[in-house]
Amino acid sequence: MTSTERAMTTAAEGLLSALPPGGEQHTCYPFTGPARTQWSYLPGPRRGIALPELGTAGRKAAHRLLATALSRAAFAQAVTIMAFEEVLDLDEHGQRGRHSSGYHVAVFGSPGDDAWAWRFEGHHLSVTVTIIAGQPVVAPLFMGANPAQVRHNGQLVIAPLLREEELARALITGLPPALRDLAVIAGTAPADIITTAATAAGSPLQPPGITLSRLPEHARGQVRQLLGIYLDRLAPDLADGEHRAADSKVTFAWAGGLLAGDAHYYRIQEPGLLIEYGNSQRHADHAHTVLRRPGQDFGASLLASHLAAERP
Repeated sequence: MTSTERAMTTAAEGLLSALPPGGEQHTCYPFTGPARTQWSYLPGPRRGIALPELGTAGRKAAHRLLATALSRAAFAQAVTIMAFEEVLDLDEHGQRGRHSSGYHVAVFGSPGDDAWAWRFEGHHLSVTVTIIAGQPVVAPLFMGANPAQVRHNGQLVIAPLLREEELARALITGLPPALRDLAVIAGTAPADIITTAATAAGSPLQPPGITLSRLPEHARGQVRQLLGIYLDRLAPDLADGEHRAADSKVTFAWAGGLLAGDAHYYRIQEPGLLIEYGNSQRHADHAHTVLRRPGQDFGASLLASHLAAERP
């Protein structure tokens, strides 16, 4: 058992031990079956026990479990995103009843088994971790923010996903026109990330945009830095082992306007990795981001190999 799996197992067991009477039926699901791969970042009902049902100890256990998958910085983003539900509720005059406790946690299978999983999820936050033979896979990992920014008197107060936006804009606007034309795949941004909450992110999205090998050195460094922001959302030992693909295998694509405040979208793709960012709703003040593992979301390929190895 790796240190990460041990931490996740311990945290998941702590959560289960803190459940209220009857809480297992809302928290625990079989590892097999469709529920494990049915996820959402939209408001609405979802599987898992709601944080308010857990009490103080159980809620703390749920947050401890979430923290086993994320870096300290990403955990700060996550709890800020949850708190933003209160800001959104204020903006909507309470009409949709949003609240910062509207998040759920679910466990699939038994912690410590050869194959088990857990998910922490609610509006604009979905973190799914699948552990196969001691190897955790964190994907899909979604973070969003509505509003994307809070400003006062023209000054920024808080924006949980601002680094992801500003670095990408600096990258695209800094390219020579000929290269920018290759990177910009559409003048209008899509309404949302392309993969939305699909169970699997399959073939590379088209058009791919521009490969890193065609970019000047400074721009290649910006793409790598942008990749690092997303990969550093993972707990340190999960991020440290990330393979960096060759420049010829990494692509960057942009859609929409180039100015701050314009609706925009971008994606980075390399074998086994897809990153999407979109900010076009609410007059470009509503951001969605996701880190996906084509072929490996929900531990797909690891699980297939594991099951094949178990067959006589």
